[in-house]
Amino acid sequence: MRALFFGSPAFAVPCLDALARCADVVAVVSQPDRPAGRGLHALAPPVKVRAVELGLPVLQPEKIRTPEFDAALRAYAPDVAIVVAYGRILPKNLLELPRHGCLNLHASLLPRYRGAAPIQWAVASGDAQTGVCLMQMDEGLDTGPVFARVHAPIGPRDTADTMFERLSGLSATLLADSLPAVLDGRLRAEPQPTEGVTHARLLTKADGLLPLARSARLVDAHARGMTSWPGPQLVHGDAVLKLFGTTVAASTGDLGVPGTVLSIDADGLQVACGEGSIRVPEVQAPSRKRVPAVDFARGAGLAPGAVLGGAA
Repeated sequence: MRALFFGSPAFAVPCLDALARCADVVAVVSQPDRPAGRGLHALAPPVKVRAVELGLPVLQPEKIRTPEFDAALRAYAPDVAIVVAYGRILPKNLLELPRHGCLNLHASLLPRYRGAAPIQWAVASGDAQTGVCLMQMDEGLDTGPVFARVHAPIGPRDTADTMFERLSGLSATLLADSLPAVLDGRLRAEPQPTEGVTHARLLTKADGLLPLARSARLVDAHARGMTSWPGPQLVHGDAVLKLFGTTVAASTGDLGVPGTVLSIDADGLQVACGEGSIRVPEVQAPSRKRVPAVDFARGAGLAPGAVLGGAA
């Protein structure tokens, strides 16, 4: 079986390894190297790094909707293409190029969380579970029929980072277990339900601001979903503070306006939400180091009764 692999971030690397064990990977397509870090040196995507280690040909086109790229892929005569977090929408000509089409590993329980950031939004929404689907790609955004799916619980302290790692491994296992049955016709794809469709849009920096008008449980979930980018945030004056280790705090009664600082001690800041409160043990001010919240409060003159800002 001749296979193409499309992928870019570390999330996709275990799937590349799984595919290389069960197929002849004729080429790997990844995003171009991009400047990163303080020196803005060109940084290769993790999938490219792994492909080079495996001795696989790597293509990194700036544009994929060109006759030249189409011809380059056709020369490999692929039987199937596996797409995992590649980062671009494939046009119809590429979807139809492999004999068995293009299969995608999508990190949600479709049709919930179609789109670019399914893991982050599943955690941020306070969902109890998520999962991975192996689907046949079509021209829609994650709308194709699903061959197989696996469920994964989201624990009370899971973050987007911990779920990325877990679902990355589950994606590789699902691919290895299901691909042979898909290709020989033993596993048939089923259309996605028409009910329960949600979309997981790409995150922006502004999404880090905590929705303080919600319950403490959902505010905490949002904070964990925004880890590690853009990071959970609150506003103090003109400064946007990054928060670390946010948890739900024990609280009773009317706590006042959401964002009100209720107490400051060695355990951190206690901040009122629409229902209940959260505790923030560590913060980082712009261009400063991460410090215990009590130390920040002392230096910034932050006292109980002050009101911190969040999302509107």
